[in-house]
Amino acid sequence: MPLKDIFCQDKAISILQRAYASGKVPHAYIFAGLEGIGKFKTAREWAKLLLCKNPIEYRRQKTEDGRQSTEEKRVDSCGSCQSCRLFEADSHPDFNHIYKELIQFTEEGKGRKTPVDLPIDVVREFLIEKVPTRPTVSQRKVFIVSEAEKLNTASQNCLLKVLEEPPLYCCIILLCTRLERLLATTKSRCQIIRFSPVDEGRIIEKLKEMGLIDMQAQYFARLAQGSLGQACQWAQLADVNLYKTKKKLVTSLVNCELAGALDLAQELLGEAKRIAAAWGDLDKTTSKTDINRRAQKTLIQVIISVLYDVMKRNASPAPLEIPEYPRPLPAESESKKGKFLTGQEKDFINFDQKAEIQKLAGRFGPEQAAEKIADCYMTLRWIDSAVNEKLIFEQLLLNLAGSDIIKV
Repeated sequence: MPLKDIFCQDKAISILQRAYASGKVPHAYIFAGLEGIGKFKTAREWAKLLLCKNPIEYRRQKTEDGRQSTEEKRVDSCGSCQSCRLFEADSHPDFNHIYKELIQFTEEGKGRKTPVDLPIDVVREFLIEKVPTRPTVSQRKVFIVSEAEKLNTASQNCLLKVLEEPPLYCCIILLCTRLERLLATTKSRCQIIRFSPVDEGRIIEKLKEMGLIDMQAQYFARLAQGSLGQACQWAQLADVNLYKTKKKLVTSLVNCELAGALDLAQELLGEAKRIAAAWGDLDKTTSKTDINRRAQKTLIQVIISVLYDVMKRNASPAPLEIPEYPRPLPAESESKKGKFLTGQEKDFINFDQKAEIQKLAGRFGPEQAAEKIADCYMTLRWIDSAVNEKLIFEQLLLNLAGSDIIKV
């Protein structure tokens, strides 16, 4: 996918294009934004352009306020030179992708379990030691560091010298989802480019291309909160029917009682393992530990979305009988033909289970729902900290079922 085909990131790409046109490409970037919104794709295509021997120019219509105004000149990789061919074959000697799973290929890392943080051994052997070597095919060398937010203090300090005084031919791109985790000294040595969430309509369009029906595509697009990559990952889990699991989970939360909380926690843990197994078959490059965490976080995200809808339902005024701007439910909806979503309900993430949301809204007030959401985010931090997964889910479900408002 060339730079011109990357959508919903025009501002970020324009910044890169202006730098290229001026001949003043920064030695280090931080691409900041949500996971799955095109940071890695853009970084790859930017690296391909920087390494390309015969860049091509093209004209693009620039629009302002929805109206065509002027043409702007842009540059992209040619796709046919020796450098581009090597890049597409993943064998370009001047391009390096650094990620924590490379720990297995470090001098003393064989057999080591992939850590939570991006270890200093990986940074040292696959970046620091390779920077001084001059490029062999192109005029530049490009390094992309995935999950830069997982660089610990030692790894970032190790990078500082390279970020401060890099060779002229070197370009380093840090991909980061949480800027606050990077040291101020790291951020000050890089140009930060912020990436925006992908438009919901584009995500729905992509999910439908992957075979999802309207109802499922709309749900996953809203759950992803602008992350196209995350939505596509969920869409790939056809074998475990994640949408059906979600509907069952929402119903279970409605009926959640203190006596059954531990059983529900065990059931959720089993679902997480089933999802992780399916993901493991699709993604061979990510460590099993990270895939397990990803599956657990997905179920927590579903619970957060339910509580968010509950909070919004309670905090908003009751919908009018005849909505001002009615919109029909998708054709595949389980609702009766001709029903409409109100102006309030159409913004729910779990718009397909509004009866369940209404029941939960009668049990949790907006303040209680907000407190439960805070508990869920604490659970996400525990997952990243490798706390026992069984205890995590038990604690979460006991907190959700332990309210005095929930009664048999």
